[in-house]
Amino acid sequence: MKVVIIGGVAGGASAAARLRRLDESAEIVMLERSGYVSYANCGLPYYVGGTIKEKRALTLQTPESFWGRFRIDARVRHEAVSIDPEARTVTVRRLADGSQYSETYDELILAPGAKPICPPLPGVGGSRVFTLRNVENALALRGFIQQNAPKRAVVVGGGYIGLEIAENLMQAGLSVTVVELAPQVLAPLDGDMAAIVQGYLRGQGVQLRLGAGVTAFQEGPGGLTASLSTGETLSADLAVMAVGVVPDTGLAKAAGLELGAKGSIVVDAEMRTSAPHIFAVGDAVQVKHLVTGQNTLISLAGPANRQGRIAADNICGIPSRYDSSQGSSVIKLFGLTVAATGVNGRQAAAANLAAEPVITLSASHATYYPGFSNITVKTLFEPHTGRLLGAQLIGFEGVEKRCDVLATALRAGMTCHDLAELELCYAPPYSSAKDPVNMAGFIMQNVLAGRVQQFHWEQLPAVLMDPSVGVLDVREEGEWAAGHLEEAVHIPLNELRERLAGLDAGKTWYVHCHSGLRSYIACRILSQNGIRCFNLSGGYGFYEAVQNGLDATPRHDCGAQIAGGRTL
Repeated sequence: MKVVIIGGVAGGASAAARLRRLDESAEIVMLERSGYVSYANCGLPYYVGGTIKEKRALTLQTPESFWGRFRIDARVRHEAVSIDPEARTVTVRRLADGSQYSETYDELILAPGAKPICPPLPGVGGSRVFTLRNVENALALRGFIQQNAPKRAVVVGGGYIGLEIAENLMQAGLSVTVVELAPQVLAPLDGDMAAIVQGYLRGQGVQLRLGAGVTAFQEGPGGLTASLSTGETLSADLAVMAVGVVPDTGLAKAAGLELGAKGSIVVDAEMRTSAPHIFAVGDAVQVKHLVTGQNTLISLAGPANRQGRIAADNICGIPSRYDSSQGSSVIKLFGLTVAATGVNGRQAAAANLAAEPVITLSASHATYYPGFSNITVKTLFEPHTGRLLGAQLIGFEGVEKRCDVLATALRAGMTCHDLAELELCYAPPYSSAKDPVNMAGFIMQNVLAGRVQQFHWEQLPAVLMDPSVGVLDVREEGEWAAGHLEEAVHIPLNELRERLAGLDAGKTWYVHCHSGLRSYIACRILSQNGIRCFNLSGGYGFYEAVQNGLDATPRHDCGAQIAGGRTL
């Protein structure tokens, strides 16, 4: 059996290694048009910034190591230019000299990946404008920094790659402005959670231009000028285009393969395409979303590796299926960690899913053990079933651990009741007896059971304008003095029972504290005394942090609700 693999990196290289482990007699040829057949593309920003110091650390396998260990014929700088599914041949171009040859196959695996979106803007092809998708891109960008000692950079795009490269350019000593066409950074997050990240980034010195696009670059003796759709111009020494990626499926389209969402390759659960004997894996394939059941495109290294393994299994006669993706992701931004899994509010609405959010603030470990910080968790669930739909988490410690638990719960089809019952590891340096995941489950249970009714930060302006309702702040005197809503009545929680007579029982009361915990207790007191009330999900601290992040000139003393003793 002869298997040809077009593309290396995650999906293609994983498939090649799995094929060899399953079939020692197979002839395996891997074609990679770049100079690197298997590399850590997720590590490229950290090489640019100098955290990863050696180029060789990015290279996971070389053609020599593939042959030495696996007897796989890995050919770099060999580009597949066409496929003939009937004849089962691939036409290949040697990029070194432009010559072509034909390669036959019994089975073919396409792993072309994705290519960066690079709008045809004036000046985008200049010597100071970079992309970051492969090792060659990273080498070029780091080489420019080392040779020219630039001071200012513009990063176009506020997604994962854009923010990672912004952080690493700052690590390399540059001042950075991020330009993002959307009104927020990090599309997997809801706007309120993204706002908290925005406030933090500004506090770290990152300049943000949200709701703005770059319309042109102009290179001159003094550097680079970026013109924005808002009319503003930015001066820089270099720019990085990180506006996203699209599946690189021109080869598949020309071969007549069926294409789906955003031009991705349609595959079945066994990773088979519409053409016999052709499989496809990785960033270029259409997948089904675990939560919505809809066809989508999710470009992540974990799914690509699993898909490569599954394709290899099926080629070797081992039944194996890839049923769905859920988009679990994580990013480090300076000291902050941001993670997400499942759907956010916008995605739930687009899929016509009823989604109720709860926002919790939980300590990363026992508060009496030194060094704790808080994790802000936004969990979405189906209000009529309690089914978990998605989660977003922001904090400094233990964030990815909790997101992994929630991702596992999502994959298992768990409900909020299951989250409440999870038995997770506890010791003071690592967690609390009630883990943040448990706490999210408890609050969802309370909402489902009707023990508390929620309202959310975006409803607060309307609440404050309604004379028929009351707003109650149950924080302590020091918290009140540090900042409060002018329209609120202030009664510290511990005094509430004795001061109930001072509240108008004919009104509905909208109650808040710093995080939502004390105000939940207050709502239980009020409701059992015949007073209707709603609890502010996430509390005043979440509201204040969101407003801080939405403000282009934020107050940097806000946002402490995320970090416990550390102020964002």
